[in-house]
Amino acid sequence: MRTLNDAAATFLNLKRIAVAGVSRSQPDAANLIYRKLRETGYQVFALNPHANEIEGDPCYPNLQAIPGGVEGVVLATTPQVTEQIVRECAQAGVRHVWMHRSLTSGSVSDEAVAYCQEHGIQVIPGACPMMFCEPVDFGHKCMRWLFNLTGRNPQKI
Repeated sequence: MRTLNDAAATFLNLKRIAVAGVSRSQPDAANLIYRKLRETGYQVFALNPHANEIEGDPCYPNLQAIPGGVEGVVLATTPQVTEQIVRECAQAGVRHVWMHRSLTSGSVSDEAVAYCQEHGIQVIPGACPMMFCEPVDFGHKCMRWLFNLTGRNPQKI
């Protein structure tokens, strides 16, 4: 088992990351994560089957449509969509998944976590990449501390 800090460090060492759940009309957590990763030097790809462009960048309908593929996927979707995308990850050879969770239940699905584990995909079932992607803003530092204190962040993965 790994700690959340170790799992986050491994994930954030990837270079090509897709973010699923970005919105073309109502920017939300996925858009913030997408923007943060882009601004900190990652090759980041937006996933939304209903959009061609997000924030001036191309948007892809699925993982297979991303030229050259990706190493990891951040999921900021409903749990049902998470279950669908982790299956795409297995088919596309993606070996790292981060299921975003903040103040609500987020994208975490027990079925999707089990699927990842059964298919050799390293999964982070909760927390937010913005709590670990340097430089971490004050708000996300506070959230990480509070969620660690209350057990809301997974401690062993």
